[in-house]
Amino acid sequence: MLQVTPADALIDVPRRIAAEGLAPGERVRIQSRTVRGPGIAWTAQVELIADADGTVDLGRDAPRAGGSYEGVSPMGLVWAQVPERPGAPREVFAAEPAAPLTTELVLTRADGSRWQAAFVQRLAGEGVTRREVRDDGLSATLFLPPGPGPHPAVMVLNGSGGGINEPRAALYASHGYAALALGYFKSPGRPDHISDTHLEYFETALQWMHAQLKPAGGFVALSGQSRGGELVLLLATLMPELVSAVIGYVPGAVVHSAQNACNPANGPDSRNGPAWWWRGQPLPHLWQSNCTATWAPWDEGPEPRRHAHALLTALQDTEAVERARIPVERIRGPVMLLSATDDGSWPSSLYGRMVVERLAAHGHPWPVEHLDFEGAGHSIVFPFVPTTQLAYAHPVSGRLSTSGGTPAANAHADEASWAGVRDFLQQAVSAAKAKP
Repeated sequence: MLQVTPADALIDVPRRIAAEGLAPGERVRIQSRTVRGPGIAWTAQVELIADADGTVDLGRDAPRAGGSYEGVSPMGLVWAQVPERPGAPREVFAAEPAAPLTTELVLTRADGSRWQAAFVQRLAGEGVTRREVRDDGLSATLFLPPGPGPHPAVMVLNGSGGGINEPRAALYASHGYAALALGYFKSPGRPDHISDTHLEYFETALQWMHAQLKPAGGFVALSGQSRGGELVLLLATLMPELVSAVIGYVPGAVVHSAQNACNPANGPDSRNGPAWWWRGQPLPHLWQSNCTATWAPWDEGPEPRRHAHALLTALQDTEAVERARIPVERIRGPVMLLSATDDGSWPSSLYGRMVVERLAAHGHPWPVEHLDFEGAGHSIVFPFVPTTQLAYAHPVSGRLSTSGGTPAANAHADEASWAGVRDFLQQAVSAAKAKP
């Protein structure tokens, strides 16, 4: 018999996948299959040897060589999945926003007989509600936990791919937070590019959250990924009275130009143009008046290219870096940074250290945490999703690049980062409640 425990739970809950009733020493193959994104099947497989009691257990047994992953990994049949169709979209969630995912398992025995099982991974727990928000010109989706509240709140921001990050917001809500997934480009009613984004839009969103959600203790955290990680640090410096805590996934320490998400209509140098405007003025950015910056390592490098190589040239101009540094010392609350040492998109490990050092130099009185994942890449999300698609076409520019890391290192970063974020938020909320 092949069993999965629990069979139906939130996506961040690890499962026990095991079989009993086999012959001692019997070799078996277990295959997984999950339909993701626009109807694409993702699969993985391993071969295992039953122990003297006739059992196999993915949380105990390392697979034989030649499978989809190496070493003991209870959820390896999920994170090691690859799409059946080469060149398929990178989307690892369901086609419908925040919909559950069903993974089918098939165990094939030495005699050709098969055992089957399945499990469901949910992003939205029981009682979580979803509604679209278009108030005040916002382009967002709100997820609320069950119960009357009030709840602490989190704003969730995507990176240079744009859109609305419903999966992460749904999972935050499943753990007790009122979560607003806010789109700022490539979402309904918003521009198609990051160029010339006016930050007053986020000020409106934060004011809406405080007024409409009335979060517990006035607690509103910011959680952003990549360009969104840069953005949450920046917003918390410009409007610190509206922000209680900051979570930066692979963030920047400086203000960047429009880069790959630029509007090509702005001209041949549009990627060097501003991404952010505040109070009628573009913010100084790294590429502006930079004496060492060149896109050559990105434009001319071997594919899949590493965008980080170009940014490292820009970071050699210390004066330009200082002009573009985000003044994180203005943040009035705890800060968490999640980075990766093999980030192919930009040097998030270096950026994380830069933020920590600046906060320390200014005597930041709130907790600062920095989790830097060795060998991992740019795509740190949350546990138990596929981590195998390292090369991808950028959602805006279409250019092929690599996010870096290895599937195993990325899977570890996904799991450990989410545990860290949950602890960080719990402590931040508790500290806010304890304030006189």
